[in-house]
Amino acid sequence: MEKSADHHKTSHACSGGAATEKWEEVSTAFRTAETMLRLAPVGLCLAALVITLKDSQNNEFGSVSYSNLSAFWYLVHANGICAGYSLLSAAIAAMRGSSSTMPRVWTFFCLDQILTYVVLAAGAVSTEVLYLAYKGDNAITWSDACSSFGSFCHRATASVIITFVVVCLYVILSLISSYKLFTRFDPPATVDSNKNVEVSVFGN
Repeated sequence: MEKSADHHKTSHACSGGAATEKWEEVSTAFRTAETMLRLAPVGLCLAALVITLKDSQNNEFGSVSYSNLSAFWYLVHANGICAGYSLLSAAIAAMRGSSSTMPRVWTFFCLDQILTYVVLAAGAVSTEVLYLAYKGDNAITWSDACSSFGSFCHRATASVIITFVVVCLYVILSLISSYKLFTRFDPPATVDSNKNVEVSVFGN
């Protein structure tokens, strides 16, 4: 009987060790994938930023530059902030166990959401300006500008398209950070003063 019990304990320990090792392998693969996904926006944001910074055109109709339009000025700053955050978050995510604590998971969750909306807003307002530049507005007698400044509009369009690719990546990152937060940690609890018991905040 004792040998049978010892054999059961040994087999249980072996299976538990194998499960732990398998989980660590899955966790390592997930961490690597997240790190690469966080690194991807760095190059894209820098590309959009450089294209916009160099976007200017002079011809017989006059001159135009990104700095003349507040939407593109905002696009430059949004892409710069996004590139910096992406690089920093990728470095933290790559560290073993560095992003597993609750405060850091909450921080990733909040900042990923904020960056998603910041970059989305930059792309949206730039798209509106480009639409007016291409189409004009007959109601207020605005003629299209891209027929005169085609090179400027083409580079601006490329920058906006890249920015929306970054938005798609950040939507995925937001889903990942949401999954990590809500599957690993319980919702905060409050004490019901009437019953003197802890209840879930999400259940109120």
